[in-house]
Amino acid sequence: MGFLRPHAERIYALLRIVTGLMFMQHGLQKLFGLFGGVPPGAPPFVVYGAGTIEFLGGALVALGLFAGPAAFIASGTMAFAFFLGHVASHGGNVIPLVNQGELAALYCFVFLYIAARGSGIWSVDAARRGTPRT
Repeated sequence: MGFLRPHAERIYALLRIVTGLMFMQHGLQKLFGLFGGVPPGAPPFVVYGAGTIEFLGGALVALGLFAGPAAFIASGTMAFAFFLGHVASHGGNVIPLVNQGELAALYCFVFLYIAARGSGIWSVDAARRGTPRT
């Protein structure tokens, strides 16, 4: 069923943009107290370290500016968050549904895909290269 195949590049661009914008919201929450404020009990390295990566990494991925390296760093951050924040706090349980780490695990692998694929169309990187905007 390849009925969406002609639209694959545009669908990927939407995935990259929406993922970046959603990830950026987590950084805005941690750094600026938006969207419900800083998560209670979050240590400073999560607030400032992860918050900065979420905000800047999300913005870079959404804009498609150095999206590959930014997504790679974001993927690692989410792997770290999954194991440190979810597995460790749930007695070593690695099942995302049980340890409430679904979002961290999903972000980790979506960002890994973006890191491998790069910025694609509708991106600052494509505009800088002079790539046609299909």
